Amino acid sequence: MSLFRNALLAATTVSCLLLAPLGATPGHAARPEFKTRVIAQGLNVPRGIVAGPCNEIYFTEVPTPGVPMGNNGVKMLNLRSGTITPLNMGEPEPIDITIDEDGTLFWTCRTAGVILRRTEDGAITPLLTGLDHPTGITSDFFGNIFFTEVPTPATGGGAGGMNTVMVDHGDTQRLLHSGDPEPTDIAVAFGGTTYWTCTSAGVIVRRDRLGQVEVILQGLDRPMGIALDRYRDRLYWTEVPTPGMAGSAGGTNEVWEYNLRTCRKTLVDAGDPYPADITVGIDGTLYWTCTSAGVIVEARRTRARH
Repeated sequence: MSLFRNALLAATTVSCLLLAPLGATPGHAARPEFKTRVIAQGLNVPRGIVAGPCNEIYFTEVPTPGVPMGNNGVKMLNLRSGTITPLNMGEPEPIDITIDEDGTLFWTCRTAGVILRRTEDGAITPLLTGLDHPTGITSDFFGNIFFTEVPTPATGGGAGGMNTVMVDHGDTQRLLHSGDPEPTDIAVAFGGTTYWTCTSAGVIVRRDRLGQVEVILQGLDRPMGIALDRYRDRLYWTEVPTPGMAGSAGGTNEVWEYNLRTCRKTLVDAGDPYPADITVGIDGTLYWTCTSAGVIVEARRTRARH
């Protein structure tokens, strides 16, 4: 039976959805709770992004997807100086990136079917190989790496899709879920609960540490990047129904916040041409890549949290 038919009927999920205010919608002013600014520009098709612990941002650029030794790269942005430092160049498609508690970076290379890691001394080695279009990636405090594989985008398991949500424990890999149409990006909480966006289904899915899976948000418009503020129980994601089209040209792309305690949904930003991936710093500051504009955007809260 389909997860997306059955999970939407769960009483706890439905009640939370009904309680969640929709916030601002296209054509209305967003709530003045966030102030945004561009903190890096002139980038070459930025895609994945993750906030580090010491005023730095790591991101990927994918101007030549699928091309080995092309211009794709993994880079670091120093938030204090604005300096951008290349960390690795030439991977075929470094689509998403994460960082663990030891400062080790991990990124998915989708077309090569690998996850690479870069330790603080600069050494780059494969973590996993032979994967099937790895896409989203995140890590927890115990060194586990969670990732998605999307070889059959927009195709659910019932129609022959082979997409999966996985975890690597260092010596073993474990299947967390399979059959979703398009599990694009993933986030994980302190206790092991995982959240992922399913782009073509327009939902966000949650799997608790006991293995129970449910849809917690539905009716979204092509959700892509996802991030979790573990300290404040806030979930953030991007929606990209009109990639490459700014709001001034009729685009309806948005960035959202969801309070996991109150089920309150708040619009963070609207109108960016391609908000692909999102991350949250330790202090709660948001950052996202805008792929077609070649920028990284910062959003800081201007009002007290509810």
